Amino acid sequence: MTSIDDLSLETKKALSEYLVDFITEERNERLLSVLQNRTRHFTVVLEDLFQSQNISAVMRTCECYGVQDVHIIEKDYLFHTHSAITMGSDKWLSLHNYKNEPGNVQRCADDLHAAGYTLVATLPAENSVFVEDLPIDAKTAFFFGTELTGLSDEAVAVCDRAVKIPMYGFTESFNISNSVAILISQLVERLHRSDVPWQLTDDERAELYFEWLRKSARSADELIEHYLRNHPDKQ
Repeated sequence: MTSIDDLSLETKKALSEYLVDFITEERNERLLSVLQNRTRHFTVVLEDLFQSQNISAVMRTCECYGVQDVHIIEKDYLFHTHSAITMGSDKWLSLHNYKNEPGNVQRCADDLHAAGYTLVATLPAENSVFVEDLPIDAKTAFFFGTELTGLSDEAVAVCDRAVKIPMYGFTESFNISNSVAILISQLVERLHRSDVPWQLTDDERAELYFEWLRKSARSADELIEHYLRNHPDKQ
């Protein structure tokens, strides 16, 4: 039997029509409503964060603002979350993990560039533009660095430009989770008021809808296997 993850989009659409009968109408309406506000126009990249509280808070922020993808670059620290802070938000996100291997920063950058993203480093450098002045018409990936030292030189080098958040106090930087929340909240609100086509494509929505139904229906994988056994033409 074909692996569930390797099924064609058409088969996943057929399975969605099947699985929707195993969740409540209210749950399905919620899934469809959230899908309408999901975006891949912006994405977040986290380089070597070590505090699970910060990682989890970032994921919760991304989920709340509809940012679907989070990319994690591991170096000295393994990626892990704090369930009391994520509150299940990571369940609804698409996570892309770049393990601690030589060239993982460049590999992440290459993947994002290939997907059409402009890469933006978040740091208070002299050549950084303020977040309110950053153009939002292009797909953009925002790189955030580790808690103590910020982005590595390697990560800054792969980025196309840099952005900063206005600060008026003595402290020179925000906590990483606060930085993500401030930047993403401002940019997503601007995006929603713009004419930029920021929503998911029909195929992206269909793919994600299937994944969410799979996470919402009880014993979903068993139901899927039952369906495929009775519909061998769908494999």
